[in-house]
Amino acid sequence: MDDSYTGAFYWGNFTWDDPYTYNYTDVFPFPETAPCRPESLDVNKYAIIVIYALVFLLSLLGNSLVMLVVLYSRVSRSVTDVYLLNLALADLLFALTLPIWAASKTKGWIFGTIMCKVVSLLKEVNFYSGILLLACISVDRYLAIVHATRTLTQKRHWVKFICLGIWTLSLILSLPIFVFRRTIYPPNSGPVCYEDLGVNTTKWRMVMRVLPQTFGFLVPLLVMLFCYGFTLRTLFQAHMGQKHRAMRVIFAVMLVFLLCWLPYNLVLVTDTLMRLRVIEETCQRRNDIGRALDATEILGFFHSCLNPLIYAFIGQKFRHGLLRIMATHGLISKEFLAKEGKPSFVGSSSGNTSTTI
Repeated sequence: MDDSYTGAFYWGNFTWDDPYTYNYTDVFPFPETAPCRPESLDVNKYAIIVIYALVFLLSLLGNSLVMLVVLYSRVSRSVTDVYLLNLALADLLFALTLPIWAASKTKGWIFGTIMCKVVSLLKEVNFYSGILLLACISVDRYLAIVHATRTLTQKRHWVKFICLGIWTLSLILSLPIFVFRRTIYPPNSGPVCYEDLGVNTTKWRMVMRVLPQTFGFLVPLLVMLFCYGFTLRTLFQAHMGQKHRAMRVIFAVMLVFLLCWLPYNLVLVTDTLMRLRVIEETCQRRNDIGRALDATEILGFFHSCLNPLIYAFIGQKFRHGLLRIMATHGLISKEFLAKEGKPSFVGSSSGNTSTTI
């Protein structure tokens, strides 16, 4: 995932994007050749900081609770739970970078190149690991329900290697950002954290976009659509109401991820096509895409705090697991826990693959 913007007011080798972000010239190497100036973007940076702070607090609390509940439920922990545990970890790591991004909105990037690389890497890894983990969950549900396959879904030790592979692939897809990011000092402005691509900027930017978007978004998305399409068909054909209810959380998690990140990626694809001259590039279109990237990226940031809310409002077993932990530590009475009642265990044809969440 690339978070480049599309402004077009040039100083030397730099491009003015918005009040906070710059990137190297992709099309016009000299200021006098830049044909248009960006329209004024009425971005309230303090409103953005408030949003970042809210997302940070909700994500920190929510994902910590998710990890606590899953780790506490060792006996009933399923394959899907392990994936959701890793998903919560990815969101939590990303949330920890939000205070730094918020500070950069007011003072510019004052944290140096090393921190620029690290927080950018965490942002990219969060995105790629998120969609890859959801793709693995969809494959697990597909095997368990459509093919009633026990072999892969019952062997939990395989899940550890799969999750390790997902983190490794996410790091590989994020490496270009880590390699090229550094602190840049544009003239007459504060420092920014952005890619230093040197010569052949357009070529490298296309490589940094097309490959990650293909293998880190499009392919996992197609896998999810295929697996969940056949899974839903099997559930409805077999009238398996209990299993359908057990799948609500998983479907909700996937849907929220797409609602948060699909708009950003669609805008990014549009910007890539414009840079490749597949669609006509105009000043108005360039400014529209810049504003759209700003807005959809903030929407994507919201994703890191939404999954725990899904578990809390839809996931009955998650609520019970949290209440059980609270009762164990004397935060609520055991009578209250008994009154709430333990949710019925909803199994699947693959054995221990139902979700704790």
